[in-house]
Amino acid sequence: MTDIIPPAGPSAAPSPAAPSNDIAAHAFDTLLLPPGMLANLQQLGYRSMTPIQAAALPFALAGHDLIAQAKTGSGKTATFALPLLTRLDPQRLDVQALVLCPTRELADQVTQEIRRLARFTDNIKVVALCGGTPMRPQRDSLAHGAHIAVGTPGRIMDHIERGSLNLETLHTLVLDEADRMLDMGFHDDIAWIASHCPKERQTLLFSATFPNGIASLAQRFLRAPKEVKLAEQHAPDKIRQRFFEIDHPARLQAVATLLRHYRPTSTLAFCNTRQQCRALVELLCAEGFHALALHGELDQRERDQVLIQFANRSCSVLVATDVAARGLDIAQLEAVINVDVTPDPEVHVHRIGRTGRGDAEGLALSLCSSADRRRVATIAQAMGFEPEWQDIAALPIDDAAPLQPPMTTLLILGGRKDKIRPGDVLGALTGEAGFTREQVGKITVTDQNTYVAVVRDIARDAVRRLAAGKLKGRPVKVRALER
Repeated sequence: MTDIIPPAGPSAAPSPAAPSNDIAAHAFDTLLLPPGMLANLQQLGYRSMTPIQAAALPFALAGHDLIAQAKTGSGKTATFALPLLTRLDPQRLDVQALVLCPTRELADQVTQEIRRLARFTDNIKVVALCGGTPMRPQRDSLAHGAHIAVGTPGRIMDHIERGSLNLETLHTLVLDEADRMLDMGFHDDIAWIASHCPKERQTLLFSATFPNGIASLAQRFLRAPKEVKLAEQHAPDKIRQRFFEIDHPARLQAVATLLRHYRPTSTLAFCNTRQQCRALVELLCAEGFHALALHGELDQRERDQVLIQFANRSCSVLVATDVAARGLDIAQLEAVINVDVTPDPEVHVHRIGRTGRGDAEGLALSLCSSADRRRVATIAQAMGFEPEWQDIAALPIDDAAPLQPPMTTLLILGGRKDKIRPGDVLGALTGEAGFTREQVGKITVTDQNTYVAVVRDIARDAVRRLAAGKLKGRPVKVRALER
C-alpha cells in the first residue's frame, strides 16, 4: 500500500454542499468527469469536494484500487459512485459494479444516492439486494438486467448461488464500511463473493477504522492499492485525563475504586506485566466486576473469545498488557485506566487514544507512585497539557455495587464449517424465538463456533429458546459465557 494522503483542503461538513475556503482548488470540474455528470453534480448541490473526495477521487478515477478511511457523512458514496459511473457502459444491461454494505439501511441509502448521481445519463438501473425482503422481486428485476447491484453479503451470496446474479461483466467491487462488515462476521462471505468476481477489476475499500482485519482484506483482494487516510480532528478536551498518586501496593484496589466512582460501561486497563493482569482480574472478579485478562499466555482461541466478549459489551473491564493489546480497536470504549505509568510518552498517547473515538468523549485515568511524577511531567510536556491531580480517597462513591455489562455472550457450537451465517442466527432469534432486533448485539462466526451478544436480561430465555429450536434445520447446543 502506498501514498498515505494528508487531509486535502479545508474540512467539510457532511453535506455535499459544504462551503470551502478554496472552492476553485477543490471543485469537481478540476477532475476529468463528463460534462453531463458535472452539470448533475452542480444541480444536486455538490459545490466542492469534501476532504475524502479531494484525496481519493483522483486515484479512483485513474483506475487504482483504493483503501480509504471514511465515515458516514464524509461524502464517501460519491467517492466510489462517480468512478464506477464513469466506467459504466449504459448500452450493456449487465451488472458492471457491485457495492457490498453491512446493513440493509445503508444499502438502501447508497442505492438512492447512486441513482441521484446517475441522473446525468438515461436508463442507468441500480438494484438493491438485501435480506429481509422477498427474493422473487429481486430475481425478476435482475432477470430484466441491471447495471449496478448494491446489497448485503448474505443476500448477494444467495443470488450468486441461485444463478440470478452473474458477475462475469463486473469491473468495480466496492466494500463499504468494511470494518462494520468484519465486526458482523462477514469476512468469509466477502472472500466468497470476491472469488466470484473477475480478477481484472477495480476494488475500492472504505472503512472508518483500520483494525487488523482490514489489512488482511486488502492483502487478499486489492492490487497495489493507494491508501487515503485522513487524520481525525479531535478537540483538545476530547479525552479527559486524571492522575492519582497512590502507594504501589494499593493500586489494584484503587482500580476498583475508580470503576465504582466513574462507572464506565466499558474499560480497558493497562498493566505492565502478565502477573499483574492476572492479579487485577482476580481482585475485580472477587468484588463483583465482569473482568477478563488479555496477555501473551493465552492461545488464539482464548484470545479470540476474550476479545469477542469485550467488543460486544458483555465484559465490563479488559485488563491487558501493551503487547497483547497491540492492534486492538474497540468501539464505544468509555475509559482507559493506566494501572502503571509507562515511561514512554508515545505509548501513553497510544493507550489513551483507544478512548474518545469518533464523536464520543473519553476518560483516561492514571495511577502513579511518587516516583512516577517525573514520568508524568515528561508525558505532559510531550503532549502539551498540564496534568490534573486528584485525591482518590476524596472520590465520592454513591453506589458501591459494580456495574453489570449490558450484554451477555451466547456460545453456539457450530460455525462457518457448518455453513452458519450471522443472518441465520439473527433470524433464529427474531423469528421463532420471538426477540426483537434491538435485543441482539454483535454476531461473530468462527470456523467452529458462533458468538452472539444479547441483552443481559433475556440471556437465560434466549439460551432456552435457541436450544429448543433449530439453526440451519438442525438442533444446536448453546450456553451463556459467564465467569
